[in-house]
Order: sequence, then C-alpha cells, then structure tokens
Amino acid sequence: MAQNVAGLIDHTLLKADATKDQVTVICTEAKEHHFASVCVNPTWVKYSSEQLQGSDVKVCTVIGFPLGANTPETKAFEVKNAIENGAHEVDMVINIGALKDKDDELVERDIRAVVAAATGKALTKVIIETSLLTEEEKIRACELAVKAGADFVKTSTGFSTGGATPEDIALMRKTVGPDIGVKASGGVRNTEDANKVIEAGATRIGASAGVSIIKGLTADSDY
Repeated sequence: MAQNVAGLIDHTLLKADATKDQVTVICTEAKEHHFASVCVNPTWVKYSSEQLQGSDVKVCTVIGFPLGANTPETKAFEVKNAIENGAHEVDMVINIGALKDKDDELVERDIRAVVAAATGKALTKVIIETSLLTEEEKIRACELAVKAGADFVKTSTGFSTGGATPEDIALMRKTVGPDIGVKASGGVRNTEDANKVIEAGATRIGASAGVSIIKGLTADSDY
C-alpha cells in the first residue's frame, strides 16, 4: 500500500526560508520513494529539475502563490517561465476575492490564462483555498476550473486558515466528476490522513510529510 500511496504524493517544500540543502533533501527523498513530484517555489524549479534528471519524479511548482491576487497575465508569465526552467506541473491559486465577488468571468479568465500557457507542456492544478470559501463557492470554483480546462482541482495552499478535509475532497470530487484530478493539500500528516482523503476521492496529495506518510509516522508540519 505504501508504494501505491507514494505515487500519489507531491513531496512539498514551499516555505519562504527553504534552503538549497533542504531542496536537495526532498529531491533525494522523492527519488528514493518514487513520489509523484517535488513541489517547490519557482526559484527552485531549475535546480530541482537538475537534481531529478533521469528519475521518474516530476517537478511541480506554484503560480500566484499563496494569495492568488496576481493578474492573469502575470500568472501566465510565471507558468511559461516555470516550464522553461523544467516544471512539469503547475499549481495556481485562483483569484479568491473575485470568486467571492461573483466575478466568475475573471476567475475563469484567470484559470484559462494558466491553462493556455501550460497546454501540452505541463499539468495544471487549480488551488481554490477551501478554508476561505462557502460550500456554494467551493462548488462554483470547481465548476469554473473544469470549464477552463484544468487537469486538477486542489484544496489549499497550506498557508491559509486550514487545509484539506475528507468532506471537502468528497464535495470537490462530486462536483468535477471522475475525469478531473483532485489534490488534497494541507494537514495530511500521516498514513491515516492520507487514506481518508484518498477514500474521499483524492488522486494526489500535497504534503511535506511524504516520508512520514508512507512509513506510518506522523509529521509535525501541517502542510
């Protein structure tokens, strides 16, 4: 079971004070345990790509992170730059304020800008930041992500007021249907947490606790 779970994990290091040595460690761990990817801030994409060359581990990065309040044009540029540096997957934060204002046109245009920049080159995951949304907003955000052509919807940045819950994962899975990925991120710290979100419908897990998850331990970090 551990090997199957390992293949769903984006081994994550997104802290502002992350150092090269720490990035090297997560790349080494990802290769050893055959995680799906390492997820790092854009400044570490090129280095991570070099560290993971020849392995089956992808490089994932974040766009408009962690607030989502950048313009669509800025997010599109970030995506292109990340892909040039070796990113295979991009996790973008939606414009949360626009969603709350019911400006669905802007939210969709924002996601489409990222999808267009990544199409044929990288998977796109849309972070909706569930802890800040009502149930209606969660549903609408997922519907807009599907409409805009995203590959995944994702719960959280890990830098807001809460992370993934099985209930949110189940709602997101019900909303997007069977053909779109659902990523649980934030608060998945052990095997039990991982199993709960997988059972609820998650097909990817973002966690800094990847090694603890597959070894049956509990990590201190909330992301």
